[in-house]
Amino acid sequence: MAIESEHRVSDSPHVALVWRGRASGTGTMTSVATSTWELVFWEDGGAVRAAVRGPETAASTVELAGDSESLGIIFAHGTVLSPLPRLVDSAAESPHVTERTFALGGREWEIPDFDSAEDLVVRLAREGMISRDPLVDEVVWGGIARVGTRSVQRRVATATGLTQGAIRQIERAREAAVLLGEGLAPLDVVHRLGYYDQPHLSRSLRRFIGRTATELQQADGSMSLLYKTEPPAGP
Repeated sequence: MAIESEHRVSDSPHVALVWRGRASGTGTMTSVATSTWELVFWEDGGAVRAAVRGPETAASTVELAGDSESLGIIFAHGTVLSPLPRLVDSAAESPHVTERTFALGGREWEIPDFDSAEDLVVRLAREGMISRDPLVDEVVWGGIARVGTRSVQRRVATATGLTQGAIRQIERAREAAVLLGEGLAPLDVVHRLGYYDQPHLSRSLRRFIGRTATELQQADGSMSLLYKTEPPAGP
């Protein structure tokens, strides 16, 4: 089985990344934990499908069969799709999809391509389908909120379905996986990212990434998208 993917950073305040991928052959893929929402389009048996996926709090295994292409819009922390409940470890699939359109919130929307993803997000925001709480993205990256702790906890949970601590654990594990894939030694990752020790790092990798440090350093490619986590650009 072969998996190819690419991604780009977005300049939209609602979007973190846009990605596209292609898979061929049969086998399994490790879907790593993620703390963000995602709108994804893919082919399945020649039919186009679309779904909104919520955060995933643990790694899982996905079966792949045949050739397929996919496109995803990864939303920034704090971006909310208003028609949907907070989805955690679950997804809401579009009830009607054609080669060109998909249904969301009782309306039809044009499926974007890799370069026009932000155009769809702009239309969704204009029609009140998307909103954003900038405080959430700020505090996730260590910013100081101008409201009380309880207000922060409530707003983070409302926007993401997760606690602030859970988001940070997931993002730290993802960053650790990226660094190990780039060749950094496990002990150096421990020190850089603030793990207690190597066993603490190992437990985090098993839970959120589904791989050991050695497996990540081998970089076999049968994993969902991993990317460097960086704070949003300032105004």
